[in-house]
Amino acid sequence: MKPSKSQRQSRILQIIRERPIETQEELVDVLRKTGMEVTQATISRDIKELGIIKVSTGEGKQKYVPMDRSGEVASGRLMKVFSEAVIMIEVAVNFVIVKTLPGMAQAAASALDSMHLTDMLGSLAGDDTVFIATGSTDKAINLRDKLIILSQSDPKMGQTLYEEY
Repeated sequence: MKPSKSQRQSRILQIIRERPIETQEELVDVLRKTGMEVTQATISRDIKELGIIKVSTGEGKQKYVPMDRSGEVASGRLMKVFSEAVIMIEVAVNFVIVKTLPGMAQAAASALDSMHLTDMLGSLAGDDTVFIATGSTDKAINLRDKLIILSQSDPKMGQTLYEEY
């Protein structure tokens, strides 16, 4: 069936909220499997009109998500700021602490918030530190490991900097 524009766009939003979709071609395939006749060109226009964006999943992949209400997006520029600002990433129980260059914590937190990372419950940024709440120590460790990869930084990052006595 050839759906109306509003039906098609509503279904697109439903699909990208229910499952990770990495490409327009994948979205076209899913829509066709539900019985909708669509073309990639039409889907491309719908994505633009709906304000759907691609974000990093933190696992080396990307997926489409509806733009959040704030309009903040982890653009390439913002992700570059994140990777250049991060000095250290450490775990403290169920928190991940990200130390940044002075004045860079807000930008780093904005990039993180717009990535919609599943282990992240929320973040709080000061001048040079971001506190990220997770649901458990295991989730904090998992998130720290993802953030180290995203920061494309020194592989020693995240190791304890101080000897414990």
